[in-house]
Amino acid sequence: MPGNNSSQPEIVIPEDLTGPGTERLAQYFNVYQDSSLWQRPDELADLISGARALIVRNRTPVTAELLQAGRELLVVGRGGAGLDNIDVAAATKLGIVVCYAPVQNATSVAEHTLGLMLALVRRIPAADSSVRAGQWLRHEHTGTQLAGKTLGIIGLGHIGRLVAAYGKALGMELVGYDPYLSTDSPVIKQLGCELTKFDALLTRADVITIHVPLTDQTYHLLDRHALDQMKNTAVLVNTSRGPVVNEEELCFALEAGQIAGAALDVRENEPPAPDSPLHRLDNTVLTPHIAAFTTEAQNAVVEAVAADVMAVLSGKPANYYANFPSPRRET
Repeated sequence: MPGNNSSQPEIVIPEDLTGPGTERLAQYFNVYQDSSLWQRPDELADLISGARALIVRNRTPVTAELLQAGRELLVVGRGGAGLDNIDVAAATKLGIVVCYAPVQNATSVAEHTLGLMLALVRRIPAADSSVRAGQWLRHEHTGTQLAGKTLGIIGLGHIGRLVAAYGKALGMELVGYDPYLSTDSPVIKQLGCELTKFDALLTRADVITIHVPLTDQTYHLLDRHALDQMKNTAVLVNTSRGPVVNEEELCFALEAGQIAGAALDVRENEPPAPDSPLHRLDNTVLTPHIAAFTTEAQNAVVEAVAADVMAVLSGKPANYYANFPSPRRET
């Protein structure tokens, strides 16, 4: 690609991030891109020693040590909404801008969440496999409808609000949990969603969907204690981050019939072990972290991050930033 030169790159991209946005960057800056570089941290540290920008997805651990190796780094761009693979505090301390794409993939993730909900409660994957095997077992694939059921939404950010709107359109009752919102919030009133406590949501919801970042507070938020409070007819959908759910305890709950099913786009370890016990269960729907992987979302994400990186390197403020819009370091 133009500008893909290992000699003193200005921008390093150690993952698969392609599109018009990165192509535009390569027209103006010396860009070094290698989609497997994230697997070679020592080489990555050497390459960014003189770089001014680093752009990643979610595979590259952007640690304090890596940031310190980038002695001239002005900006780190994250091609997505989550920031759990970036030490934002360390970047802030060093005066490095952290920019990301907090809203650009929200519609695609929300749509995938809805797709997983429907696939799970209507047993679509199992029915499809059955037909392909030459069977026509209608009664064996009897499902349940979403209309009239209670949708519990954990996290009412951009994605959670879209999922709420989709659920409402399907005739579902909405309950939500978000410690950063109050019951008189305009967002809550507009959605027609009842804001409730975490435990109350668990006991009331027929479908629970998770839309929170991975933090110390949300790690294993859905553990055995939480799963025990769910209805045995309820299902769980996770398109946020894998470690928000304790996978071992979820598997136990599914096998014991404590909950009816689970649909997971994200896992505690990615990729998961091929022999994961979740893969043997017929009350799961599993996808490989693809909720944000639509052509539209990926183009929008790459475009937004590339635009902010270009702005920062051109002496302008970023639009979507996690700490501050312009660098605060001396280089």
